[in-house]
Amino acid sequence: MRSRRHWLVWGVSCTLLAGMSACGQRDQPVPTEQPGTAPQGVMQGSAQAASAAAAAEPLRMTFVYRGPVGDGGWTHAHEQARQALEQEFGDRIHTRYIESVSQEGDARRVMRELAKQGTQLVFGTARRYGEVMLTVASEYPQVKFELAGDDKTAANLASYDVRREEGAYLAGLVAGHVTKSGTLGVVAATPTPDVLRSINGFALGAQRANPAVITRVIWVGDWFNPPQEGEATASLINGGADVVLSTNDSTAVLKTAEKMGKRGFGWNTDMAGDAPTAHLASVVVDWLPYYRVTVNHVLKGEWRPAASWWGVKEGAVGLASLAPDVPQAARQQVDDITAGLKAGTFRIWRGPLRDNGDQTLLSAGQDADDAMLRSMAFLVKGVEGKLPGR
Repeated sequence: MRSRRHWLVWGVSCTLLAGMSACGQRDQPVPTEQPGTAPQGVMQGSAQAASAAAAAEPLRMTFVYRGPVGDGGWTHAHEQARQALEQEFGDRIHTRYIESVSQEGDARRVMRELAKQGTQLVFGTARRYGEVMLTVASEYPQVKFELAGDDKTAANLASYDVRREEGAYLAGLVAGHVTKSGTLGVVAATPTPDVLRSINGFALGAQRANPAVITRVIWVGDWFNPPQEGEATASLINGGADVVLSTNDSTAVLKTAEKMGKRGFGWNTDMAGDAPTAHLASVVVDWLPYYRVTVNHVLKGEWRPAASWWGVKEGAVGLASLAPDVPQAARQQVDDITAGLKAGTFRIWRGPLRDNGDQTLLSAGQDADDAMLRSMAFLVKGVEGKLPGR
C-alpha cells in the first residue's frame, strides 16, 4: 500500500482549483500519481465491465468536500471514513479528496475535471451539489457519482443520507434530564429539511424526558463560521439556555459552552476531547458502513443508482461518549430508545404531533412518511421562534 501522503491526484492539477483550499495536504507537494486507500460505499449497480477493470487496476475515487477536512464536524466525519476505507481496501482502491468546494460553480469545474482525468467514482458530500451532479453525471455516463444528503438519482447517480434526527432525539433525552433552567439552545445554519428534522428531533427527545422544557434556535446562515457560531451560543446561554446543540460543522458551540460553564453536545463526530467539561455526549455519524458497501458493489460490478437513507438501525448514526455525570435514568432511556430504533419498534415521528403554532401535523397514532420528513418546513411545539423569512 502506498503512503497516505499520496492521497491526491492522478493528474488533476491543483491549479484547476485556484482560489480554493482543496488538494490533499497543503504542506506536501502534489504528486502526479496518487494511490490512496479506500472510502466506504453503499450503492449498488453498474456495468459488468467495471468489474473486469477493477481486477486489473485500483478503483479510482475522489471525495469532494464542502468544508475543510479539519472542521471537526461534517467534513471531518467523511474524511475519517475515507481513511478507514483506505485501511480496509488497501491497493484495490486509490482515493483522494478535494476540500472547501463551497460554491456550485467550483463544484461543476472540479467534477468535470475529475471525470476527464479518469476518476471512476465521485462522492459529492454536500446536498448543494445536487443539480451540478445531475448535470455532470449526464455528461460523463462512464463515471459513477454519489450525492450525500439528498435523494436524487439518475442512470449513473446514486444518493445517500443519514437520519441524524435519530441521534438528535437521543441527545434530547439527555438534555431533558440534565437541564436545570428548562431552556435548551440550538445553533443552526439554514432551515433545510434535514436541519429542521434535527432541531425537532432534539426538542421531542427533550420533551419526552421533561415535558416542560423549551428549545430556542439561532440561525447563523452558514455551515462553517466558528466566530458567528460562538456568538450565537453566547447569546443563547445569556438568554437562559444551559444545554446547547449545534447542527453546524465546527466545534465552536461546544467550546463556547465550555468557556461559559454550560453543557453541550458534539455533532457529526465525537467531540469529547474538544470540551471535556461541557461535553454531555456526541451525535456521531459513521459514513464507513455506507462507503464500504458502495465500494464493494462497484468492485463487484453490482452498483445500482439507488437512494439510501440510513440511521441507527444500519449503524450510521448514534450517541457516543456519554459523560460520567449523565444520570442513570437518562442512560436507560437512551438505551431503550436506541434498541427501539434498531428494531423498528420506536418511531420519533408518530402523532399526536403539533407545530409551534399549535396546528396539528399528525393525529394520534399516525406516522410521518419519508416524503413528509424530506420536505419538513416547521418547528414542533416547544420550539420558540419562526423560520427565517416566514
